[in-house]
Amino acid sequence: MFSGFPHPLPWYVAGPLIGLVVPTLLLLGNKSFGISSNFRHLCAALVPCRIEFFGHDWKRLGSWNLVFLLGIFAGGALASVVAPPVRLNLSAETVSALQQLGLRDLTGLVPHELFSWSTLLTLKGFVSMVVGGFLVGFGAAYAGGCTSGHAIAGLADLQLPSLLAVCGFFAGGLATTHLLLPFLLR
Repeated sequence: MFSGFPHPLPWYVAGPLIGLVVPTLLLLGNKSFGISSNFRHLCAALVPCRIEFFGHDWKRLGSWNLVFLLGIFAGGALASVVAPPVRLNLSAETVSALQQLGLRDLTGLVPHELFSWSTLLTLKGFVSMVVGGFLVGFGAAYAGGCTSGHAIAGLADLQLPSLLAVCGFFAGGLATTHLLLPFLLR
């Protein structure tokens, strides 16, 4: 473990580092930042089929993206080994609100009642993970990019469609939190 290396990085360090990725990619190789396109390239590479969405030249368009995606996973794996575990410090109000919704195990990064292998085999777990994952994937494809692509790269490029997509992502998140989550946790 690295002593003296803060984990997680403070927002004022991590934010600018992430923000510098966008101009660096543009300046060094005229590449745009985004994660969902990586999964599209991965599907096109691993499962060649006649679906038009995956029928593109992933070797020309996506090989650098796949290396970028590999770097994300490698960096996460390295951080899990060398960095100390993260202990979330939730406010008392947040803990109270989550407990009122029926969430009791708040010791990890995500509530155990929603995100665990045993929960996946329930209707609540299936809806929250599988259906939710499908909707996120569909939404990213329909919006022409994921939250990271639109919020980091699109907004940095002052693109109006990215601003609209980010507003939609936040509205969907708020609606899910306040309308769907209480229903799922009953």
